[in-house]
Amino acid sequence: MALKPQSLSPSKRGRIGTSLSEINVTPFIDVMLVLLVIFMVTAPMMQSGIGVNLPQAETQSAPAEEGLTITITKDRFIHVEGAVININLLERTLRGYFAGKKKKIVYIQADEGINYGFFVDTLDIIKKAGVEAVGLVTEPIEPKSASRKK
Repeated sequence: MALKPQSLSPSKRGRIGTSLSEINVTPFIDVMLVLLVIFMVTAPMMQSGIGVNLPQAETQSAPAEEGLTITITKDRFIHVEGAVININLLERTLRGYFAGKKKKIVYIQADEGINYGFFVDTLDIIKKAGVEAVGLVTEPIEPKSASRKK
């Protein structure tokens, strides 16, 4: 028994050609909306800073726009431009950053719980790298409420 090829009528042939030429964009829109939601949720997390408990002082000091800010966490991690740098590589990193720049200014955000000796070691390395000025970033002292006064 031989099989006969079925012939398509002209009306069916036209329908097949038009259905293949249409593109369904609904899946693309779904994917784009999912990506939009993911980026909207993760973007604020990426902009958050490094958790450092800055010491308080009566005068507020904040870093200027032209210097480099170095953050030292309580766990002795040194952050330079968002990257964690080993203290042994700090001098080389700073020399590379300030190569060709006229002003060499560093602002240090150090956690108030770090060891003073580690802070001095870090400051010494910063000075060895040729930094001209070092500023310390602090938080202002919070005003005490009237209920605490006796």
